[in-house]
Amino acid sequence: MNLNIQKVVTAGFLGTLAMTVLMVIGPMMGMPKMDMGQMLGPMNPILQMPYAMGWVMHFILGIVLTGIYASVFLNLLPSDGWKRGMIFSLIPFLLKEIMVSPMMGMGLFEGGNMMMIMGGLLGHLVYGAVAGLVYGDG
Repeated sequence: MNLNIQKVVTAGFLGTLAMTVLMVIGPMMGMPKMDMGQMLGPMNPILQMPYAMGWVMHFILGIVLTGIYASVFLNLLPSDGWKRGMIFSLIPFLLKEIMVSPMMGMGLFEGGNMMMIMGGLLGHLVYGAVAGLVYGDG
């Protein structure tokens, strides 16, 4: 399998952008505020960075995850395009809830905050759907 780097970057960027749009408009629909610039920047317990760098990291992570999806999971997961991307997105969602949220002081699975959990799940599913659709079948 040949990894198409241009498609990885495009799919990862657009998937992350779709997730970001949902995070920005989500509070208008009753979802909790999720500020990735704050979480990955100044609140980052490993490497505190400026707010803007938190947003840059958010997009870099989306592109890196799309690279992992395309190089490892593309041919392992059932279905096609957007559905396969959504299935893959459950992996980073679970890693965030089990590892990242506790490191950020929010507790395992957001300390049981169902609105945060559901918002995170929805955001990851949107990311996966868009990234999977854009990347396609390779």
